[in-house]
Amino acid sequence: MSLAIAGVEEPEGPVCLEDGSFLIVEMSDRRHAVVHVGTDGRKRDVAVTAGRPNGLAIDGDGLVWIAEATEGALLAVTMDGVERCKVAGDADGRFLWPNDIALAPDGMLYMTDSGIIDRDFIDGLDIRADYMTAPYDGRLYEIDPRRGVVSRTLDRGLRFTNGIAFGPDGLLYVAETLSGDIFVYDRTATSPARRLFGNCLAPDDSTDFKGPDGIKFGADGRLYCTIYGQGVVAVLDREGRLVERLPTQGRKPTNIAFRRNGREALVTEVSGSAVEIMAMPTEGLALFYPKGLRP
Repeated sequence: MSLAIAGVEEPEGPVCLEDGSFLIVEMSDRRHAVVHVGTDGRKRDVAVTAGRPNGLAIDGDGLVWIAEATEGALLAVTMDGVERCKVAGDADGRFLWPNDIALAPDGMLYMTDSGIIDRDFIDGLDIRADYMTAPYDGRLYEIDPRRGVVSRTLDRGLRFTNGIAFGPDGLLYVAETLSGDIFVYDRTATSPARRLFGNCLAPDDSTDFKGPDGIKFGADGRLYCTIYGQGVVAVLDREGRLVERLPTQGRKPTNIAFRRNGREALVTEVSGSAVEIMAMPTEGLALFYPKGLRP
């Protein structure tokens, strides 16, 4: 294992680009930036947001979609940092903690919301001591980016909704951090039901905050889950069984992205302020890059 880059402040949301470069966010209060890291390791700020950018996705036109936790909004910016879209909530009010994003082939966007205001949960890297009993209303949204509106709330009442990914079956997989559960949804259903796929937490004696954060599927059909607080990428097989735990260098990996070519993944890790390069047993499952999403 090696480092793609070090010295990044609370990295999250890795997105691998075709030329081998990548995007991340630096979530810290000092930085709160979307960053492009070139193949030579040089950093360039794409955008500076209101306070805590989290998950990222890029579409087929090169627009960067940002889940912005402090602002409570979904943003889209060009690679030059020009804002092209902002969705700040639905009829019930602002989003609470926009966390992670998955784009569908038809251009719909799916976003997790952890269900608590970020400043009521975290101060820098310090998580409140009563996090297990905090009042969460984690949600899963379907957003039409062409119209700039929430079209449906697919689920709510989750306990810190986090990573999201499309599986090889076309279904949506969503991580609930506090339980360690991965849920699956059929977005084509009129009222998508929450169904348990598996659990990716290994038992330990720690009372620290831990659980699945970002998730991605491999081309092998297995689900790769970064486990914040346990220092591993947990692997669930096609039946949702925990079959492997791949160690990361630090204890707090936040997200994962497969390189566009080859059997490598980038893992953002906040305790070491780094993006780790992890050799993988498979290539990544291809993501979707729809075009024409600008309203």
